[in-house]
Amino acid sequence: MSILVLADLHEGQLAGATAHVVAAAQAIGGDIDVLVAGEGVQAAADAAAKLEGVRTVRVADNAVYAHQLAEPLGALLVELAGDYTHVLASASTTGKNVLPRLAALKDVSQLSDVIGVESADTFQRSIYAGNAIATVKSDDTLKVLTVRTTAFDAVSDTGSATVEAVDVVVENTQSRFVKEELAQSDRPELGGAKVVISGGRGMGNGDNFKLLNGIADKLGAAVGASRAAVDAGFVPNDMQVGQTGKIVAPDLYIAVGISGAIQHLAGMKDSKVIVAINKDDEAPIFQVADYGLVGDLFEILPELESKL
Repeated sequence: MSILVLADLHEGQLAGATAHVVAAAQAIGGDIDVLVAGEGVQAAADAAAKLEGVRTVRVADNAVYAHQLAEPLGALLVELAGDYTHVLASASTTGKNVLPRLAALKDVSQLSDVIGVESADTFQRSIYAGNAIATVKSDDTLKVLTVRTTAFDAVSDTGSATVEAVDVVVENTQSRFVKEELAQSDRPELGGAKVVISGGRGMGNGDNFKLLNGIADKLGAAVGASRAAVDAGFVPNDMQVGQTGKIVAPDLYIAVGISGAIQHLAGMKDSKVIVAINKDDEAPIFQVADYGLVGDLFEILPELESKL
């Protein structure tokens, strides 16, 4: 068996999600190659070569692959897929954008949000907002999977893979890059932060999210939000944690004023330690919390910040 992992890039650098996808590939077994596609991505390729268990890093460095647009990446994967039995990517916006195109063009089924590997053709994925686990067997000759990175521990960076260039240059007449607007923050990126503090509808309004910022600064944490808080206009949607937002699994997750709707729990219940602060002692969030504090968050948060 041979496996190709599509590397995640963030501002031209290798994203941490790739190490988790490689771990999923190791669970499948076989030779593992990593595809780094973009423009000016040599540094990302060198970082990918250090991932434990990787045999070869294949580098497609061309302007057509800049910004990892789905159409050229999908076409590139179609050209390379004949050498592999499995193609994996993270269940990120890029993976969810690119791999369905590969699966459609190769006329195979895609398995999305894989959280477990039973064998080379049998996988586990969560359904019903994480309330049930489906075990799925694929008979396709090419297995196309997106991986929920929070379900697999990242591999170490002790590898020494070879790096080779890919000379396949596809044409892209279907799409073009216009612009991107990136949220700027000195805090860790929400998806990869080791500590996350999130606020919900109980915060009352967007200005009250400032109560979370002081704690986040002292803990080196990212700040998130529930969908209810986002829908109410308290904070922008790039802060949303949950089934329709970012899936996180930090070492510490602090939920403030969040009742614990199943859609939110689906995005954070794999956190190592969960702390819940809520005035309703029957809130569903307490069912998954390791530590719960019942009380008025407007009194608790300032006191917590002062203690820290």
